[in-house]
Amino acid sequence: MDTETPPQDWKEYRRLRAWELAQQDWKQCEIARALGVTEGAVSQWLKRARTEGKEALHSHPAPGPQPKLTADERARLPELLARGAEAYGFRGDVWTTKRVTAVIEQTFGVHYHPAHVSRLLRTIKWSPQQPIERATQRKEAAIQNWSEARWPALKTGQSRTARPSSG
Repeated sequence: MDTETPPQDWKEYRRLRAWELAQQDWKQCEIARALGVTEGAVSQWLKRARTEGKEALHSHPAPGPQPKLTADERARLPELLARGAEAYGFRGDVWTTKRVTAVIEQTFGVHYHPAHVSRLLRTIKWSPQQPIERATQRKEAAIQNWSEARWPALKTGQSRTARPSSG
């Protein structure tokens, strides 16, 4: 095994182990069986090592931009949200993605789009709540009366006057 740089994860270990076994004159099918992978995977690993060198078998960082929040900041997020939305000056103790976006920006100085915040919340096992927006002048009794008396009549067509049809 490579003693200079230890493997970063089990996948990298497997690739490096395949290279070691190939150097010991193991056949690709034997290596595949021993490591629990396909012969095609072993073939690709060995070809890469032959053309680019053994270093090509090491893990590489994922492509794309680095996360804006560090792992420690992401770990602190549930603690911040547990304080409640009102602790951050919001009216009502409901978290929406826009509110979480504002708290992240205020606390960590990092701006996220609210759509991305919903993905971020899912990764920390936190779900945003959607507030129920109702008019303050809402009259529950009038709404119930309309839905029980007037709506069924409208649905069945009982309130229509008997008019001649044009068709």
